[in-house]
Amino acid sequence: MIYDVAIIGAGSMGMAAGYYLAKNGKTVALIDSNNPPHSNGSHHGETRIIRHAYGEGDSYVPLALRSQELWYELEQASNRKLFHQTGVLNIGSKESIFLQNVIQSVEKYKLSAEILTAQEINKRWPGYHLPDSLIGCFETNSGVLMSEEAIIAYRDLAIKHGANLYTNSQVQHLNVTNDLTTIELADQHIEAKQLIITAGKGTNQILSLLGYELPLQPVRKTFSWFEAKEEIYHSHTFPAWSYDNAIEIYYGFPSIDGAGIKIGRHDGGYPVQTKETLKAFGTYPEDKQDVTQFIHQYMSADLKHKQGKVCTYTNTPDGNFIIDRLPNYQNVITACGFSGHGFKFSSGVGELLSQMVIHGKSSLDIGYFSLDRF
Repeated sequence: MIYDVAIIGAGSMGMAAGYYLAKNGKTVALIDSNNPPHSNGSHHGETRIIRHAYGEGDSYVPLALRSQELWYELEQASNRKLFHQTGVLNIGSKESIFLQNVIQSVEKYKLSAEILTAQEINKRWPGYHLPDSLIGCFETNSGVLMSEEAIIAYRDLAIKHGANLYTNSQVQHLNVTNDLTTIELADQHIEAKQLIITAGKGTNQILSLLGYELPLQPVRKTFSWFEAKEEIYHSHTFPAWSYDNAIEIYYGFPSIDGAGIKIGRHDGGYPVQTKETLKAFGTYPEDKQDVTQFIHQYMSADLKHKQGKVCTYTNTPDGNFIIDRLPNYQNVITACGFSGHGFKFSSGVGELLSQMVIHGKSSLDIGYFSLDRF
């Protein structure tokens, strides 16, 4: 059998693309070195924030809004609870470029949001204890995605629409011509007319088989949960949030299903090699110390650390995504370098990738994700 499309890397972006392609009648092979959802990529840890007013630049907003629509559609199609509309509070100093970009996004796209002083934030959500030097922009329609549940939903629906999933399968060799891609696995080979590479931290390992290397740096990251009073920090009453003071960046979640508050530090981290096993949580003192110091300073000193986990960011030099065709390989598309802020867009990116395969172009302008900027 010759597939219409093979996808190497069936995590968030790849699994979503597989679903939208299969739903549109394409024959799809989804190939992954693990068995998604799993803990070796960037989608585990239960939850991810989706923000619409985007501090990383307002060019992301149309994709964020389309992604939100698709998350609602996926909830209906899968009959799973994937989104909690907690709102998202973006916190920063008045001089913060991040917060200025958030406010600019709100104004440009007429998003539902309000600007709050620290005193107003502390009064509305007693779980915060912010100093007067900070302000916030509260997005009412944003919230929290259940990341692993979303992967399962896409996986089940992709298979329902006829996609074939090859798990725990290592790619040994690639042969790409203008008409056909042959993917050699350990015990079989797969042929397809077009190829999508969405392999996360393993992207350069796959691209090396075609003689390519992109400016990607996998980084070890951590996140933690803290015990919390449900009446204060439950998702029904407390928002998801981000914090950027131009020096350090944190993000966090309310307690969902009794899990406790979740918090992580977005900046920093330790570079890792593609095949390197991530060092366990607690290997470095800052794994726990950074988030504990932050949460005690800006929330409550009574919050006690519960558990921590590790994950991976795959960073580009400018922190923006790569979604493009490979030069000299017009039937090969790569989507990578999501730099720790990509999951919320995976529904939209999956749709864009399916459009690039089916129509030769995407419905949204993604020129700012092109390879030629490097």
